[in-house]
Amino acid sequence: MFLPVDTPNDRRKWLEDLPPGQFRHLFDHLPGTLFFAKDRAGRLMAGNPAFVKRCGFLREDQIVGLTDKQIFPPRLSEKYHRDDEKVIQTKQPLLGLIELFPNSQGKPEWFITDKLPLFDKTGEVCGLCGTVRSYEEQRAAIQPYLELAEVAEHLKTNFRERLEVSELAQIAGLSVRQFERKFRKTFQTTPRSYLMRMRVIKACELLATTNLPITEVALEAGFYDHSDFSRQFRKHMGQAPTAYRREKRGAGKTLPR
Repeated sequence: MFLPVDTPNDRRKWLEDLPPGQFRHLFDHLPGTLFFAKDRAGRLMAGNPAFVKRCGFLREDQIVGLTDKQIFPPRLSEKYHRDDEKVIQTKQPLLGLIELFPNSQGKPEWFITDKLPLFDKTGEVCGLCGTVRSYEEQRAAIQPYLELAEVAEHLKTNFRERLEVSELAQIAGLSVRQFERKFRKTFQTTPRSYLMRMRVIKACELLATTNLPITEVALEAGFYDHSDFSRQFRKHMGQAPTAYRREKRGAGKTLPR
């Protein structure tokens, strides 16, 4: 159920009621992501457990007040400092920096760094914060998806068609058994369930943005008939298609005639 919202005032009150710095706790639980924050002088003011450990310390309070020069080799610390100064001077973020950062063994490794300016209540830059992610780990994490990218694109384009697992396996250059095992491991579901989700997503779009009859929505999204569509939609969305459309109308969405 959607409730009417006085967006500007409700958002302001919601933010005012949050304890300071609560959002940063998200970074304490993101695997493979290092988080840090510095003041204008380049002194560390915060770091998540992964960052603290990577810097060779046990607790966050041990890094507070330290600069990059006191932690990292000169060549690396100088590079970090130049980037920090650019963020502070321009008041603009630096995103997707591919740079060297010590790995868990202390050896330089390629990482992806994002840095964003922090502003005080007067609108002046008071420091910056950033995240550091291992380039190698990121690449390794997405590699299985890249290997099945052609199959995923085929499913996205042809989700209305009848699914033939043998055809998908051929696209991937694998045997049917190898393909099914690899697909399930990568997407945490079967090819058939993946296809069904694609159809439900399309149906949601049609229900929310058109006035097509439910039967036409079902056929347009690739379902066999109204009954099959209703059963699958309820299974994935937890409600009937008519209830979903009614909810979208209640949220203030204007549907084309």
